[in-house]
Amino acid sequence: MRKGEMGNNGAQEEKTSLIEGRNEVIEALRSGRTIDRLYVLDGSHDGKIETIKREAKKAGIRIDFIDRKRLDTMSLTGNHQGVVAKAAAYSYAEVDDILQRAEEKGEEPFIFVLDGIEDPHNLGAMIRTADVCGAHGVIIPKDRAVGLTATVAKASAGAINYVPVAKVTNLTRAMEELKQKGIWFAGADMDGELMYACNLRGPMGIVIGAEGKGLSRLVKEKCDYIVRIPLHGNIDSLNASVACGVLAYEVVRQRDSLSK
Repeated sequence: MRKGEMGNNGAQEEKTSLIEGRNEVIEALRSGRTIDRLYVLDGSHDGKIETIKREAKKAGIRIDFIDRKRLDTMSLTGNHQGVVAKAAAYSYAEVDDILQRAEEKGEEPFIFVLDGIEDPHNLGAMIRTADVCGAHGVIIPKDRAVGLTATVAKASAGAINYVPVAKVTNLTRAMEELKQKGIWFAGADMDGELMYACNLRGPMGIVIGAEGKGLSRLVKEKCDYIVRIPLHGNIDSLNASVACGVLAYEVVRQRDSLSK
């Protein structure tokens, strides 16, 4: 399902990627991700390591048992938990793949559009939120934003294996094309209408800007709604991934109330 980026003739992103951490490796194995090599800390025998060994054996994946110093040297995140998998790079979905996923589930499309997110931990957390709240995919821009790195994969807690992520050359053009297909967009901004007062049902994309910068002008202009999250403390903003989660679950709340 994950092909090339939109607007680039389907060209795939080819580079090696490391998957680090016990839960992340287990999810990658169970999802059918292609693993070239698997490295496990020599002498490890706890439950999750045994699960990894069992899943690797079923998939016919070779395990190399190595010492901690070598694992530490390989690790990009510094938190490998005694296991590192070497896989092909995370490739990107087409935007149409996201719509097809919604159609296959018999659901109205629900998409995250992320405008200039540069922190890999935020992107990973948003992909994780997309999975648990039932969103059908995530769209990110090609430039001035983080891609699907090892740190993003780690922060997603394995969700990156299940959530299609499309990288597009022009975010506003992608939004316009989706609007022609019936998708409405709600952008998060403190100048907007209270999110509870907005109709977020139906085919919906929530649009989240970068921390400190917010939505870019052109992306904001493409939104059908500008919505704000209520804040009652002394701080006047939320972390981008937290704001994404709050707004996403307002969409879920409204959808769930409609189905009852």
